[in-house]
Amino acid sequence: MHFVCSDSWLEGLLADDCPGLDLTVELLGIGAAQGIMRFAPKGDCVISGVEQAELLLRKCGLSVSRTAANGQKIQAGQPCLTAKGSAAALHRGWKLAQTLMEYMSGIATRSAQMVEQARTVNPGVRVAVTRKNFPGAKAVCLEAAMDGGAIVHRQNLSDSILIFDQHRAFLPATPQASLRSIAAMMEQLHARAPEHKISAEVDSLEQAILVAEAGIDIVQCEKFACELLAETVGSLRAIRDDIIILAAGGINGENAAHFAATGVDVLVTSWPFFGKPADIKVIMEKIPTDPQ
Repeated sequence: MHFVCSDSWLEGLLADDCPGLDLTVELLGIGAAQGIMRFAPKGDCVISGVEQAELLLRKCGLSVSRTAANGQKIQAGQPCLTAKGSAAALHRGWKLAQTLMEYMSGIATRSAQMVEQARTVNPGVRVAVTRKNFPGAKAVCLEAAMDGGAIVHRQNLSDSILIFDQHRAFLPATPQASLRSIAAMMEQLHARAPEHKISAEVDSLEQAILVAEAGIDIVQCEKFACELLAETVGSLRAIRDDIIILAAGGINGENAAHFAATGVDVLVTSWPFFGKPADIKVIMEKIPTDPQ
């Protein structure tokens, strides 16, 4: 588990899902009965969220045994988590643990698919996920993507410098002219943020060359066709061999290999966040009481 999973976050999830009585358990009068609950995916996947689910179930007062770790490839039907305890505690943690694993495993599996495809043609390329994840769920989305082998492009606005068209709209002159202003300011920008690399999004070969010649550290090529991207990579490498080149916009599990083959350093994507969750099967059974 890469991100800290705080007690307050876990307790908040449980309080939101069961703020008072579990009315169904109370109505049936089954809360004190002892049982066992087993989790296993219905299909092959990269499991994620299983470590968080373990912590959730322990918060419910259950005895938990985990047989898989976040980021592990597991087969359909392979058990990954088992919990024992009262029916009240089992039902309190059941759906939260299941849903968390399903969403996170879906993201992790898609991330692994992209990483595998991209590295078949470019072993050194990295797949980086953006901050365009579901609001309020950043930590679990990023954790899941990392479990699938991706890295984090940006956690937030405070961890990196990336100049977009939307920033240049507020600078003097037209956006195109303001890009030249940024190029002229590059030495000053580096002096103001000596511990950070400066990156900018570009949408043409000419823009990429302009900022590369000005000394920018990272060029993010937005929505370039693969042919143009390959040409841009060649041109930028001829200018400076230390520049880092990113491809962004429309990159997914179907075309990752094509973009990776252009020679870029990083594929920037939000694709793993949006898709079908994994399907985690849960079996719950009562533990027979000893008649003696």
